[in-house]
Amino acid sequence: MSVAFESPRLVDAVDVARAALVAEGEQPGPHTGARAEGEYAAAHYFDAGLPGYRGWQWCVVVAGAPESSEVTVSEVALLPGGGALLAPDWVPWNERIAPGDLGPGDQLAAPADDPRLVPGQIDTEDVSPLDADEVGQVNAAIGLGRKRLLSFEGRADAAARWFDGDFGPASPMARGARHSCGSCGFYLPIAGALHAGFGVCANEFAADGRAVSVEYGCGAHSDVTAPTGAGSPAYDAFDDGAVEIVARTGASDA
Repeated sequence: MSVAFESPRLVDAVDVARAALVAEGEQPGPHTGARAEGEYAAAHYFDAGLPGYRGWQWCVVVAGAPESSEVTVSEVALLPGGGALLAPDWVPWNERIAPGDLGPGDQLAAPADDPRLVPGQIDTEDVSPLDADEVGQVNAAIGLGRKRLLSFEGRADAAARWFDGDFGPASPMARGARHSCGSCGFYLPIAGALHAGFGVCANEFAADGRAVSVEYGCGAHSDVTAPTGAGSPAYDAFDDGAVEIVARTGASDA
């Protein structure tokens, strides 16, 4: 049997397709088109007009056997049309996270292959990216070339501000953290007299570029482990037709 014989008969079976939807309790809108699907099947499309399904359409696939004039219904489905309202594409969490998203008590694990972190035994060639000249490093470390340096009081005032501020151990973020900055791979200890107590955070999703106490902490510590499991549980499809409409009674009916 050829397409030329079977397809027109099935494409013209609009009433059969509409009846299949009505039998399912649906109220299809206008017929918007039909398309042959191979030699012995055709798909019919109807406006859905369902609340919450703007731009969706009903699709009814009908079929006909080569030796019979009977048209049967193979499948009924609700499909999105060209202008359908759809959920946005799913994006993995590690691509959605942005600086500023981390809150007190949140946990943010660095990926196992994070290029920002290396094992502790690897030589990181720890030289300044701003001035790789060794003499310049020595000069900067001892204060040569600067007319004035912080006094003991100046250092103490700065340490008190940093310790008591938003990136100290008493902050809400630190109180909700399991790990402290002193053991974090993103922690860069500062040079000089405050070396033992403070550093700079190098994690763009945390306190990036801020002076943090060695006792401060957040959920983006380099030792935080990623959650296990296969993600969200799988649920069965929701049946809109199973919703029971219950009339609300007033106080006088109680």
